[in-house]
Amino acid sequence: MGTFISRLAKRFFPDCKIKFLMVGLDGSGKTTVLYKLKLGEIVTTTPTVGFNVETVEYRNMSFCVWDVGGQSKIRPLWRHYFEKTQALIFVVDSNDRERIPEARNELHRILDDKELSNAALLVLANKQDFPAAIPASEVADKLGLYSLGQRRWYIQSTSAISGEGIYEGLDWLSNNISKKAAE
Repeated sequence: MGTFISRLAKRFFPDCKIKFLMVGLDGSGKTTVLYKLKLGEIVTTTPTVGFNVETVEYRNMSFCVWDVGGQSKIRPLWRHYFEKTQALIFVVDSNDRERIPEARNELHRILDDKELSNAALLVLANKQDFPAAIPASEVADKLGLYSLGQRRWYIQSTSAISGEGIYEGLDWLSNNISKKAAE
């Protein structure tokens, strides 16, 4: 099935030299982040069943962002999107304290995949505009980011609704993805 999805995607979507894969648990705000990047505005979203892909222009870069649904039944399919990924954007709902351990487990599971061994990791600690949101430094601790060893990673506080922090995360990514990918 993964091969079929890949062939179908190559046929209907642009061939980008830089590929960012955006994943996270359902309800974390991935699609809202994507369309804030693409359109600069908030769009009404529904739970993503499957994926969305958009080419995003930022500064002097053009990259494809693949936003893959985060429902528990879809997560095993994430691995079919890993090929040629230069950066993994993992979106976390900082206001959902009960699901942070689940997010940690999913993040570490996918980081163990060899296809992502060279991918930079940007964690978006989303929904920081909520009064009870966990600060990004605490999210980093709860996700076990400090134990990742040599992997390039960064965590950014964000609010997908206001756009706050999203571009700072992209700045970090643009400075930390493989230089070969940008050529």
